[in-house]
Amino acid sequence: MSSVFTKIINSDLPGYFVWRDEVCVSFLSINPVSPGHALIVPVMEIDHWLDLPHEVNSHLMHVAQIVGLAQMAAFNPSRVGMLIAGLEVPHTHLHVIPMQGMGDLDLSRAEVSVDHTALAATAEKLLSAIVRNGHTPEL
Repeated sequence: MSSVFTKIINSDLPGYFVWRDEVCVSFLSINPVSPGHALIVPVMEIDHWLDLPHEVNSHLMHVAQIVGLAQMAAFNPSRVGMLIAGLEVPHTHLHVIPMQGMGDLDLSRAEVSVDHTALAATAEKLLSAIVRNGHTPEL
């Protein structure tokens, strides 16, 4: 059975994408801890990041850096943090989170309901920053 992330990647469920290539995608979390909270998800459906091929892990980090730099430009946080928890969905994913403090890495503080109009606007703001930084996602 496909993970919820595979269903989003395949457009069977909606997602607010800011990056897509042949190896991975990035879309906004529907339970953000802070505005711009994005997930970097490999197309390859593997539960634990330690089981991914080295090249895929390297690529995920590269895309996380692209997204993180765009988050800095778009949202002006103190820092951008990253975490790999992997307990919520059995499909590897990196949380890339604009943060003002350590509490912004606490996933238990994530929003439980979100305004989809606001998410769409946030995705557009982040995507615009990615493009301004010289990248062209395959959306």
